[in-house]
Amino acid sequence: MSGVATGRGPVGVAVIGAGNISKQYLDNLTGFPDLKVHMIADLFEDAAASRAKEYGIPEFGGVEAALTHPDVEIIVNLTIPAAHVEVATAAVRAGKHVWTEKPFSLDRESGLGLLKAADAAGIRLGCAPDTFLGAGLQTARRIIERGDIGTPLTAMTTFQTPGPESWHPNPGFLFQHGAGPLFDMGPYYLTALVQTFGSVRRVAALGSKAMDVRAIGSGPKAGEKFTVEVPTHVSAMAQFDSGASSHSVFSFESPRERTGFVEITGTDATISLPDPNEFGGDVRIWRAGDEDWTVIPATGPANGRGLGVLDMARSIRTGVPHRATGNLAYHVLDTMVSVSESIESGTFIDIESSAPTSAALPEDWEPSAQTL
Repeated sequence: MSGVATGRGPVGVAVIGAGNISKQYLDNLTGFPDLKVHMIADLFEDAAASRAKEYGIPEFGGVEAALTHPDVEIIVNLTIPAAHVEVATAAVRAGKHVWTEKPFSLDRESGLGLLKAADAAGIRLGCAPDTFLGAGLQTARRIIERGDIGTPLTAMTTFQTPGPESWHPNPGFLFQHGAGPLFDMGPYYLTALVQTFGSVRRVAALGSKAMDVRAIGSGPKAGEKFTVEVPTHVSAMAQFDSGASSHSVFSFESPRERTGFVEITGTDATISLPDPNEFGGDVRIWRAGDEDWTVIPATGPANGRGLGVLDMARSIRTGVPHRATGNLAYHVLDTMVSVSESIESGTFIDIESSAPTSAALPEDWEPSAQTL
């Protein structure tokens, strides 16, 4: 929804979830003049207190305190994936706009329910990733829309690692339902593709699992074993509204790490995008007859996590649509669920949901400016 312009001055924010990822958000949210972080909330109030002290945030407490705070307009939902919809729905009922870490939900039913509840209440939903708002992918978008590669036709993306158990001290949740390489990393790559080609119309995929059990490789739990519930290698094809197609690999099974690979081929040239899990990075173009890539430095903001929250806040004040919408996040989720269904059924899966391409950010959009 676009909403209507409301209020004046900085937009009040509360962060629910004081875990590791909250630091990445708060580094930025506390520095944007158009936002005011009023409190940190967590089921474990000691964790909220510690994070609030670290960032000089005046209040901390439990989840209900954030939902009922009179000066909070946006809830930044950084809870575990299984709690995303529950917390977001509670925020909608409390009349708060919501920004949620990815994934939007773990299944279509709960995701659609959240979309409908927010629409009925006139509440905005936003969801990570907001990396597509960063300088790298926005620069690539301007190049593509300018026609520098001709008509975009196909794409290839690759994310391959040995798996996070080698470095993560408690990686079991990354191998459970709602995670794995597809749900953990897919949102970054698929969002970048949807922003280029439009909505996905059908998918086909193969998946495999090299091991049913893995062991933690570092930290105090090193050596402990955990069960792998989901495919750890996924190879997926997608066809888009435009007729363009893509092939993507998402893998926790490769001794050789290859991440951040996104190439889009057009009628006139091929463009290599920066890592869609990052906010910056140069763009490269290869034209027929070239001996090497032409490097184009990215321009625009590359602050990091929280750009989507800021865009939502400014859009609330001005009454225009924000960019990293709940509808976009749901369409990416629908695509990932469809990929999983294709792996199980061995057939193409049609996708019913759609997500219009978000408006590009102006090249001079400046997060550090006070605009409200």
